[in-house]
Amino acid sequence: MSSLSARIGPSILNADLSQLHVESQRLLDNGADYLHLDVMDGTFVPNLTFGHPVVKCLRNKIKDAFFETHMMVQNPQQWIEPMADAGVQQYTFHIEPVMERVPDICRKVRESGMKVGLALKPGTAVDAVQQYIADADMVLVMTVEPGFGGQKFMADMMPKVQWLREHYPTLDIEVDGGVGLATIEQCAKAGANMIVAGTAIIQANDQAAVIRDLRSSVQGAISKGCC
Repeated sequence: MSSLSARIGPSILNADLSQLHVESQRLLDNGADYLHLDVMDGTFVPNLTFGHPVVKCLRNKIKDAFFETHMMVQNPQQWIEPMADAGVQQYTFHIEPVMERVPDICRKVRESGMKVGLALKPGTAVDAVQQYIADADMVLVMTVEPGFGGQKFMADMMPKVQWLREHYPTLDIEVDGGVGLATIEQCAKAGANMIVAGTAIIQANDQAAVIRDLRSSVQGAISKGCC
């Protein structure tokens, strides 16, 4: 019996950020397992979103939900303590700008009380993360270029997911970007068990049904031994 579980974490990137608490609570009420909070610095990616003060405000409104911050930033070490203080449980950062410092950053994240997630851009080979997996709780395979919502799903990223699942059967593997009802089967069969979906959930008439269907696809693949 696999110890993996299917978890759906909506990205709030395309939500109405002026109604962040209301929209986030609605996602949780509709069955989300966690919230995926996209943090951008305008350097590693060209856009800006929000930082730890907004996350802390959200935590003050939503006490119990699991928060994952996806740090699309040039200097992830800079924000570890502020995000821990804001109530974040998992700190997922991109390895690309900090290749030589990944183990040290992982250690600092863990010392702060947060779980460690390592993220890969589409152009980053999967073997770039291999040496760091022992320090991580999760690997995020981006299925779009980070920094923008609403992009088309990149199916050619699935071999990365497959490789990770084959070599690390109990690892939490997350996919993010263009994931929805039309692409979930590819993600599930490849071995992803943590699913970030933004537009597909946020803009759905029935968010609960979409979340339920996404989870069902992944749980079905886990049960069949796909992951």
